[in-house]
Amino acid sequence: MSESFPLVMSFAATDPSGGAGLQADILTISSIGCHPLSVVTAITVQDTGGVDDVLAMDPEWVLDQARAMLEDVPVAAFKIGLLGSVENIAAIAEILADYPDIPLVLDPVLASGRGDELASEDMLDAMRELLIPQTTIITPNSMEARRLALDEDNEDDDPALDECAKRILRMGCEYVLITGTHEQTPKVINTLYGESGVLRSDSWARLPGIYHGSGCTLSAAIAALLAQDVNIAEAVKEAQEYTWQTLQAGFRPGMGQYIPDRLFWARGEEDDEQQPERPD
Repeated sequence: MSESFPLVMSFAATDPSGGAGLQADILTISSIGCHPLSVVTAITVQDTGGVDDVLAMDPEWVLDQARAMLEDVPVAAFKIGLLGSVENIAAIAEILADYPDIPLVLDPVLASGRGDELASEDMLDAMRELLIPQTTIITPNSMEARRLALDEDNEDDDPALDECAKRILRMGCEYVLITGTHEQTPKVINTLYGESGVLRSDSWARLPGIYHGSGCTLSAAIAALLAQDVNIAEAVKEAQEYTWQTLQAGFRPGMGQYIPDRLFWARGEEDDEQQPERPD
């Protein structure tokens, strides 16, 4: 029997469209060469347009799902997405505390691409206090970074992204990757910060269309690469390259957003020719 692939455990919500959430994590982690383990934190009602409803799992069920697998198999990396409730955050933090040496990638899913609210202020506080201190790398987009770093006691607080990164690092994580999809820049600029400041900054051509699940893809790809002992800077670089390729090959199955094609590398030239034209 051949040796097992590295195992990556994802804590996330289901997405019936397959664009984001657990389904996106499973596809990405598999595509990068690892085996995915999935812990359901919530069940969503959504399509390619947006999220209509979220049903958080009972935290005991979250604990039991994770513990059952962790007592059976060795996990090489953790990845966290949408969490559903403060109670789930506390439950997951309890689990992770037992595995401090395993890399943890936190994708702070605070809202859907359409703007649907997915995290309350209480959940943000719980993330700051319980999860971020255990995190290897957190991957907020610029809007999420500003919300996580905001000083709620200062009505005039409007921190620049460099300052947001510093504040998030002070919460206890090792690295912060702020993505620039939501910024009004000609190219998408993603910046990795560590204790010493900016570690790398990468710019990518801004593709046409709106995408569902790009953040999930990027964070899951980083987790899969860390599980294979790739160093953090190289993992961030390779994960960005992979994610950009999935977006370039993205497809629009419904009436809403494009979905990244996480298996773009497996498509033949004939498949590429059959892709629908993109909007200008």
